[in-house]
Amino acid sequence: MDQQIGALFVQIAYIGASAAFILGLRGLTKPDTARRGMQLAAFGMLLAIIGTLLNHEIVSYEFIIIGLVVGTAVGLPMGLLVPMTAMPQRIAISHMFGALAVTLVGIAEFLHTRDYAGGPGVIKMTAIGFETLFGALTITGSFMAFGKLQGFISGQPITFPGQKLINAAVFFGAVGLYIALIFTQSGGSTGDSGLIMFVVMTVLALIIGVTLVLPIGGADMPVVVSLLNSYAGLAASATGFAIGNNILIVAGALDGASGFILSILMSKAMNRSFANVLFGAFGGEKAAVSAKSAEGLTTRSVSAEDAAMRIGYARNVIIVPGYGMAVAQAQHAVRELAELIEKRGGRVRFAIHPVAGRMPGHMNVLLAEANVPYDHLFDLDEINEEFHACDVALVLGANDVTNPAAKSDPGSPIYGMPILNVQDAEQVIVVKRGMATGFAGIENELFYLDKTSMLFGDAKSVLSQVVTEVKGL
Repeated sequence: MDQQIGALFVQIAYIGASAAFILGLRGLTKPDTARRGMQLAAFGMLLAIIGTLLNHEIVSYEFIIIGLVVGTAVGLPMGLLVPMTAMPQRIAISHMFGALAVTLVGIAEFLHTRDYAGGPGVIKMTAIGFETLFGALTITGSFMAFGKLQGFISGQPITFPGQKLINAAVFFGAVGLYIALIFTQSGGSTGDSGLIMFVVMTVLALIIGVTLVLPIGGADMPVVVSLLNSYAGLAASATGFAIGNNILIVAGALDGASGFILSILMSKAMNRSFANVLFGAFGGEKAAVSAKSAEGLTTRSVSAEDAAMRIGYARNVIIVPGYGMAVAQAQHAVRELAELIEKRGGRVRFAIHPVAGRMPGHMNVLLAEANVPYDHLFDLDEINEEFHACDVALVLGANDVTNPAAKSDPGSPIYGMPILNVQDAEQVIVVKRGMATGFAGIENELFYLDKTSMLFGDAKSVLSQVVTEVKGL
């Protein structure tokens, strides 16, 4: 009877956790409810952990306690000490840890069931193989994404002759072994042949993760990180089927589906297909394209003093944050400048492009960390029609997401990509370190318009100068 009550409590905890995950995910759809959404999701995870710890099938808590201690020791510093500007890297490495857990469970479950009478069975082997295959490729894929974002692996697409053919051979080899395992491991003991096939499939999956991310440029990492999140979720859901855990099935399905949908939306925001993102080596011809497009064009530079005069007396300012703001950690200087403009009677709004930065919602996270009010943030569809009434548009490192060529040049690699209509503003001030191109490898036509002035330098440094000058007006 006690065991039945305990099992009932576990299922109630899992239902509560599932509801918290769903409501938390819904909360993440809007900046002003995102914090509450994260808190709900964290509470759901707490319920899931408590429910799991009360499972009557647990025979010893020794390794569970060790896992909780190690996980806490790793997770707390990652959550508290990693700066907001490094969130893309932290997200990528978190996916790696999650995928590692899923893969280890898959390996353990295979070793545990392979000598059962009748073997693991078709359904169980399907789940075990799926979670191990996708978990393993997510481990190395996430680590490669982490390396590109952190900078110890080149952010440029890395390609070599015959790469796509080799990638295809490795992928189909792993899938072939997966299918072979499903149909050969349900008739009795798996034996050494089954173990060898399983090990080779896992190794091939680890290789796939490397070769999948290697040819992808650093600026495409938002889509890649989102897609890897989807893979990790699907693998976790398969783990739930393999070990009979309902909350893993639900949480993994939510993670997998939301990550996949987000990847589609982000690809659409770049006017790119999955195939182009994953196999296109976008940006590989950067030098050749940029040299050709910059021919005969000139820019107009502006000093911090002049920029302050224009911004300080403007009535309507739209700020466009990009990766340059993140690299310079300039979000606090941006918030201070916005407050000064508002104190002088001006209106300030922030225009957020879906793929600005290096992870989904990167700009929203940084601006929230700097306490920029949520109602000051507007996405592309909400703000685009407002640029024509804007006195000054201040662009902070955003490149291809503001390039008019996406609308005017059918031959451009980014033609058709939705952009922020910065070119419609009365004046444009662009803050950049130099004239480096974006992920598409082409010059931004916006930089050469008569209405555009370039404020060169580190975004945090030059904006601090602008703030000082505005205070003196």
